Amino acid sequence: MSVSRPICILIAAMGGEGGGVLTGWITGAAQRAGFPVQATSIPGVAQRTGATTYYIEIWPEQTQQRPVMSLNPAPGQVDVMIASEFVEAGRAIANGFVTPDRTLLIASTHRVFAIAERSAMGDGRYDTGRLFRAARDFARASILFDMDQAAKDAGSILNAVLLGALAGSGALPLPPDAFEAGIRADGKAVDSNLAGFRFGLSHGRGEIAARDESASQTAASAGSLLPGRIAALPDAARRHAAEGVKRLADYQDLAYAGLYLDRLETVAVLGDDALTAEVARHLALRMSFEDVIRVAQLKLKPERFAAIEREQRVGPGQPYLVADYVKPGIEEIASLLPGFLARPLIGFSARRGWLDRVYFGMTVRSNRIGGWLRFRLLAGLRPWRPRSFRYAEEQARIEDWLGSIRRAAKLDSALAREIADCARLIKGYGDTFRRGAGNYERIRDQIIRPALDSRIAPAAAADALVQARTAALADPEGESLGRTLSGFAASLPPLRQAAE
Repeated sequence: MSVSRPICILIAAMGGEGGGVLTGWITGAAQRAGFPVQATSIPGVAQRTGATTYYIEIWPEQTQQRPVMSLNPAPGQVDVMIASEFVEAGRAIANGFVTPDRTLLIASTHRVFAIAERSAMGDGRYDTGRLFRAARDFARASILFDMDQAAKDAGSILNAVLLGALAGSGALPLPPDAFEAGIRADGKAVDSNLAGFRFGLSHGRGEIAARDESASQTAASAGSLLPGRIAALPDAARRHAAEGVKRLADYQDLAYAGLYLDRLETVAVLGDDALTAEVARHLALRMSFEDVIRVAQLKLKPERFAAIEREQRVGPGQPYLVADYVKPGIEEIASLLPGFLARPLIGFSARRGWLDRVYFGMTVRSNRIGGWLRFRLLAGLRPWRPRSFRYAEEQARIEDWLGSIRRAAKLDSALAREIADCARLIKGYGDTFRRGAGNYERIRDQIIRPALDSRIAPAAAADALVQARTAALADPEGESLGRTLSGFAASLPPLRQAAE
């Protein structure tokens, strides 16, 4: 019985991920099996702005006549959708190329964050939970795991793992040997490509489970520090607290991690488990604020160099160069000084207009002795950090934020949680930090403090905080926030004046 239609395969791959090579392997295997096949491609806008798409049609029957095939995919007509990154899978679902009656979805669950995600003032990452749910609801079947990490573990590249997953799925009338023959015929990195292919093949067949990257394992290891105090916290907060202790012990020391738990316990006694969990998460991030010392710490971490070697496939003994471009400004440098020196220096520079114009750009080769020593000298200032101007300023801000949360919790739990979530506004250093901290202070002065002084109803203040925070995150320059705050102030009834 002759078939009535081809098998339609759509591939979405970003630049440098070998989407063209993957397409060649698939079409080559079909040609060697005697199946008519056709492939086309549409270039993407850029490596992360839009993936290059490759479209393949395979007529799964040997025939003397050349069947008529389409050059472009049509929504609802794709049999196999392959995505090299998870949001690209979501893009394909949104465009109608993944349907529950027809499509097998093969996608790597790793993320390559877009510029909009990285530059957002808050957490701008797309919700991968929604992507998993969409894959479940819209695909006939799916093969989802972190193929990028699997490729690194196998010493291979991503497209080989994708090919293996396709071969193991059984969606094509081609045996795995046909694809392996194509890899060998290609003659490039044969052993590593075969290793990646076989790893993906096992996943496609369901022979091994996907990598378990459960955060509970991380939390358990972190919980070995100060375990009794973490265990005494509400269940909802323990995971965040364990990770916070681990983070802050690395950032400063165990005593600083103990201060984190001291502060968290003052919120836990209020009896709101959801609020405690929110504060546990945000407080760890606020206490590990970014300064010059922290940047140097992160640049020197051995796991950073191990990740670079793995990602760039550096062989044993093979030399390589890591060049870090850093551009500290006057404020970042002055923040290391004690307050009595830093304040006049920053004030003088602000009056001269230097804070936003004067930077000291340099390229540091961090895996060479000279560059390594520069970062090591800065990272070695960690014991000095508690004496620095930035440390004192941040601790004061943190105490003010926590004090507002504790006062609000006595008035309205929703208001307290919204104040806690305002910590999302403050991050980074330099211009990013100044804008975020400035926006928070405007919100604090015009909404939070009046609410705590009973000049604004708690429910109205909680709603206003949501709107103001959303405006500040969407527009870090503060113009949208200014309009939101002005509109809120105009909506408030006039305060009653006391009779004289």
